[in-house]
Amino acid sequence: MNKDTKKIRTVLVDDELPAIDELAFLLSDAEDVEVVGTAGNATEAVQLIREVLPDLVFLDIQMPGKDGFHVLADLMSESLTPLVVFITAYDEYAIRAFEENAVDYILKPIPRERLAKCLDRVRDRLEESEETGSPSASLQKLLAEVGIKPGIARISVEHSGRNILLNPREVDFFEYESRRVYAHTTKGRFACQSDLTLDRLEERLSGFAFFRANRSQLVNLSRVRAYAPWFNGKYVLTLNDAEKTEITVSKARVRDFRAAIEL
Repeated sequence: MNKDTKKIRTVLVDDELPAIDELAFLLSDAEDVEVVGTAGNATEAVQLIREVLPDLVFLDIQMPGKDGFHVLADLMSESLTPLVVFITAYDEYAIRAFEENAVDYILKPIPRERLAKCLDRVRDRLEESEETGSPSASLQKLLAEVGIKPGIARISVEHSGRNILLNPREVDFFEYESRRVYAHTTKGRFACQSDLTLDRLEERLSGFAFFRANRSQLVNLSRVRAYAPWFNGKYVLTLNDAEKTEITVSKARVRDFRAAIEL
């Protein structure tokens, strides 16, 4: 390679150190790629990218807390749009979104040949971006597809060591317990990202039929099978799940509940 060839300044983001080490080793074959930093979680990733302004980011999707999509959303909110290649274990929904929006991705474990093809695409895209600007439109569309947008929101939850995305309509109710928000669905209870609060969740789901029944529970009104007055001016809701879960509407929220179901 010519000494004057411009280096592709690259950041690697993955919560597993062996995965970062393996990717860095594979990238060492590419003389025009320079790894300028690594990060193990979303917060570190955004801070690092903000500081070093890389050309390229290899971004793992499944990370504890905020996932790779949230990293991308945070970067775009600051008008930071390096070229992003997503790294993921097989996820049919996410891969479909990538392909529909012409965003590159690599499945784990990373084959050397697949990475070489990816880098060829990266070089072409970097040349194109110098003429056309950053690909922010396609990235915004991708975020909309995976729900990082009001009204189309998807909720990131933890399951078997991975982060999966739930459609809010799949959720019977959210509950705050032991300093964590949990999503209750027909398939079980899932922990939401660690920094999510019910207040933030309620705001994010304003376009859906969710109602804040009390301080610790946010219920999907489309899942309510019956309701009845209870003691001390409260209401009790019965959901149409298998357990016939009961949710208490606090006295202060009864009027809002009646308005929400147009009584």
